[in-house]
Amino acid sequence: MRLVRCRSTLVLALLVALLSGTGTALAQEPAPPPNPSDDDLQRSRSTVDARAGDVAQLTAQLAELDSRTDDLQAALAAQRETAEAALVDLQTAQDVAAAARERAESARIETQAATVAIDEARSRLDEIVATTYLQGLDTGPLGLITDATSPEDLLARAEFTDLVARTQLQAQDGLERARVDKANADSAARAALEEAKEAEADAAAAKSVADDAVAAAQAAARAQAEQLAAVAVQRAGVQRQLDAAESTDSGLRAQRQRFDDWQRRMAEERAARERADRDAAAARLGAEGRSANLRGSAAVRRVIDRAMSQIGVQYVWGGGNGRGPSTGIPDAFGSSLDRVGFDCSGLMQYAFNSVGVALPRVSRNQFHAGDKVPVSAVRPGDMIFYQNPGAPIHHVAMYVGDGKMIEAPYTGGNVRVVPMRTRCLLPDAARVL
Repeated sequence: MRLVRCRSTLVLALLVALLSGTGTALAQEPAPPPNPSDDDLQRSRSTVDARAGDVAQLTAQLAELDSRTDDLQAALAAQRETAEAALVDLQTAQDVAAAARERAESARIETQAATVAIDEARSRLDEIVATTYLQGLDTGPLGLITDATSPEDLLARAEFTDLVARTQLQAQDGLERARVDKANADSAARAALEEAKEAEADAAAAKSVADDAVAAAQAAARAQAEQLAAVAVQRAGVQRQLDAAESTDSGLRAQRQRFDDWQRRMAEERAARERADRDAAAARLGAEGRSANLRGSAAVRRVIDRAMSQIGVQYVWGGGNGRGPSTGIPDAFGSSLDRVGFDCSGLMQYAFNSVGVALPRVSRNQFHAGDKVPVSAVRPGDMIFYQNPGAPIHHVAMYVGDGKMIEAPYTGGNVRVVPMRTRCLLPDAARVL
């Protein structure tokens, strides 16, 4: 789900590298005031060198703070993943209970039908007996002989007697069958009701587990937010120290500005590439139509294009499914209720749904959805997973080739294509296609 954001220390590392060559950089700046003394030049060099050492030390402090932030985000992601898995278990148990109640209702209807059949069979039998009694028919051998008026009458009496006997047997047989049907229906009703009660109990237990998991995740989110706020305050303090060190030397400020300009240009070029990749993927999807019968490399291309077409869509915890982005599961502050987007596993569901593959909702379950392949043999379209030591899987991404992956990273981020990270990467990928 929510990815641990590993901010690169490239900016500060390059800054240190630039500081190590400050003399050369300053030589390219405008000339100092005319005729500076040797002592002035030495003091200036000493001041710049001292500030360079301060910047290097602050760089190490910032890297340590970034590492702490990453660890906090990883713990929060694992807790939220556990909460979502518990909610999935709850829904499953509720579905089982609903099905059991339906079977119990069907059995109750069958019992009612069997009771009606018994009453009807008993009525028919009573009617036959009553008719025989009221009409005073003597169907015994003596009655047949003494009351017959002719051989034809005797034969007719025998046929009638046989008819009465068969009718009584049929009525009795119908009564027995109706009784058996009622007994079976009663038994089925009792079994279905017992199953419904057990399913309801399972659902209640699953709901308790889910509620506890969500409460724990929310409590953890609040605690993590407080810790992150404290880290942010520390970071701001270190940044102020770094800014103060940079402001002591105009040459250092110029170097920082040049790097900021380069970083901005790189960000603009990266955004332009992402827009171009997204638009190209969307165009290919539109040209191919909606066929879900693709196989082989065409299916892989479709899955990758489907994911790439969502570049720039915001991350929402619990958001997204096979149909597209959606609202997510409310986090500790309820902020997912009014936001639409993807989390990591929701993006995978949307991508693979385009070729008829229905993935589970949670990333740790998606790990078991395909064949396991070593990460060293990963191919475009394979899913790769991340897991902190001793914790459940908390993130999934898709490898798209050239050492890159597409992912929905974390709250505050958007769907993006980045180099495949190796930190916390599981040794096995899942291959669905």
